[in-house]
Order: sequence, then structure tokens, then C-alpha cells
Amino acid sequence: MTQQTPVVRTLIPFTAANFLGFLAIGIPLPVLSIYVHDVLGFSPFVVGCVIGLQSLATLLTRQTAGRSCDTRGPKRTAMFGFASASGAGVLYLVAAATASHGLLSVCLLGGARLVLGLGESLFITALSTWSISRVGQAHAGRAMAWSGIAMYGALAAGAPFGLLIYRLGGFDAVAACAVVSPLLGALLTLRWPDIKSTNTGPRLSFLRVLHTIWAPGLGMALASSGIGTLGAFLTLRYQMENWSSAGIALTSFGLSYLAVRLLFGGLPDRIGGYPTGAVSLFVEAIGLLTIWMASSPMMALAGATVTGIGYSLVFPSLGVQALKRVPSENRGLVISAYLACFDLGLAVAGPGSGFVARMYGLPAAFFVAAIAALTALVLLSADRVAAARSRSA
Repeated sequence: MTQQTPVVRTLIPFTAANFLGFLAIGIPLPVLSIYVHDVLGFSPFVVGCVIGLQSLATLLTRQTAGRSCDTRGPKRTAMFGFASASGAGVLYLVAAATASHGLLSVCLLGGARLVLGLGESLFITALSTWSISRVGQAHAGRAMAWSGIAMYGALAAGAPFGLLIYRLGGFDAVAACAVVSPLLGALLTLRWPDIKSTNTGPRLSFLRVLHTIWAPGLGMALASSGIGTLGAFLTLRYQMENWSSAGIALTSFGLSYLAVRLLFGGLPDRIGGYPTGAVSLFVEAIGLLTIWMASSPMMALAGATVTGIGYSLVFPSLGVQALKRVPSENRGLVISAYLACFDLGLAVAGPGSGFVARMYGLPAAFFVAAIAALTALVLLSADRVAAARSRSA
């Protein structure tokens, strides 16, 4: 038994609960762009806006989620989050029932994405805070890595599963799965003991925390915008070129992401967030540029795979740097603030990439996403130099 085995064993139940919650996101994601574009007849810009609304709602509710974890405990916060995510699936069902009224249906889908964003904000912040409290600050990077395993594992499994369900049972069947999976996550966590608040120190404001972690936070926002672009428009990129197997490309992204997390998830804790994050951002940019230049489905598949390899350790690498800057008694708030930066990138990616796609074509959206990842790399390098100068002063 390795030294890390007890830590991993502790994290697996949290990963499973997160996975079930994120299936409500992963299963409908590749279907939504097709449904809004092909069935309801709206433009790529509207597709991006509908998909981006979830991240916008998550962004706007992160402070509430963080405060709730620090004051009410992560268990209650997670339960309400799972319930909200399941409610979004109910709204998907209503939207499917009103598909003949395109504007009403797309508005209902937008409302569902907002409710889903609230649910995601609550359950991922709660489960992340809960898991770090269980394994300790020294293993925070690994805990965040396993949280991402759940997230992108749900994307990897959900993408082909969602497309298959859509072909066999239509959007109604997809929506039903989105109702059920978060409820299973709630059942899994129902009997776990809660973590009592030990917050005896000063409570920092959300804006103060954001100011403290602005460099890793902005880097995370830039990096996640590329993944938002991939999630929103890779399926349409395949359709535009008349390529098959877009679901396999999304699965390959998710599997490569998972493989790196499983094999190297402890690197940010062992060698530091700066070097791990720098290499990861560079590889992510190479993957996105490959999708931009793709002239065949195999080349696009390779780009998605490389993007998954690169992006895999960005979140825990920059997250470790963010956690070091804020006292542990405000852990829930700093996690929520850092996740808000992640959400910001996803929220901007939808409409931003949709605008670029409309003006310059779908491939150009992936080029802009690659530039964002390289900008994050420059920011991370500058922050590392500034931190070194501050220590030597």
C-alpha cells in the first residue's frame, strides 16, 4: 500500500457523488448544441449563449455557495445543489414539450441552464470543501484533481451516452437522465457525517479573496475558456465538416484528462503549482491549435486528446497557489472564489466563441481559445517571478 492510498480511498466517495451530479451536465451537453441549432433553428451565437448561461449562474452564486459551506456546513449545501440540478432536468422536459414554440422552448432551456448553474455551484463547492477538510491541506491539489476526475469523467461518459440516448429516445429521454442522476448523488451523500464549521478567525469578504487570488484565478479563467469552446462547438465543428464520431472526440478529451489526473494528480502538491501549470497550459494551447488547423476527423480527435492532456492539471496547479494565499478558516470561500474564475472563463467562452464563429467561422473559435491559454501561461510566469521577488525582498 502506497502512502497515497488512504487519501485516494477517502476521495473516491466524493468523486462518485460529484460524478453523478455532473452527469446532469455531461449527458445533455453535446445534445444541446444540436437541439438548439437543428431542431429549434437558432444560430451558433444563441447556442453559445444558452450553454454559457449555466456558467454565468454558477459564477454569480459562488459567493453564496462558499459562505454556505463555511457557516451551514457542506452537507446541506450539497443537498440543495443536487436538488437544483435535478430541477434543471425537469425544465428540460418542459422545454422539450414546447419545441413547436421555438422562442418559448429556448427560453425554458436558458432557465434550465441557470438553475443547473446554481446546482453545480452548490454541490461542487460543498464536495470540494468537504473532501479537502477530510484529507488535509497538504493533499489539497490531489483533492481538487479528483474533483476534476469526476467532472470530466462525467463529460467523457456523458457525451456518447447523451448522443446515443438522443438518437434512441429524443430530447425527452436526455432530460429524464438529467433529472435522475443528481438525485442519485444526493442519496449517496445522505448518510455521510457533516463537517462542523471551525471558522474562529476573521471572515474575509468575497472581493478580498478574489483580489488575493487574482493571478491564479485569472489564469484559470483564461484556461477554462478554451474548454468551454471545445464543449460548446466541437460537435458543430464535426457537423460543419461532415465528419462522424464527434462524441468519440469528446470522450477522448475526457479520457486523456482522466488518465493524466489519475497518474499525475499529486504533482502540484509535490513539485509545486507553477511548474506543473506552465507545462499544462502550453500543451493545452497546442491541442486547441491542432483543432483549429484540423483537416480530418483524426486530426481533430488528436487535438481534443492533447487538449485533455494539457488542461488536466491546470485546475489543481493554479488552485494550490490560490489556497496558499488565504487562511484555511476561509477555505469554502476561497474555493468558491477560485471556482468562480473557472466559471467566468466558461461563461465568456459560450457567447464569445459564438461571436468569433459567426464572424470568422467555427475553426477560428479554437484559435482564439489557444491564444487565451498562452496568455494564461504568460500571466502565470509573471506571477511566479513577482512571488520570487517578494520572497527575496
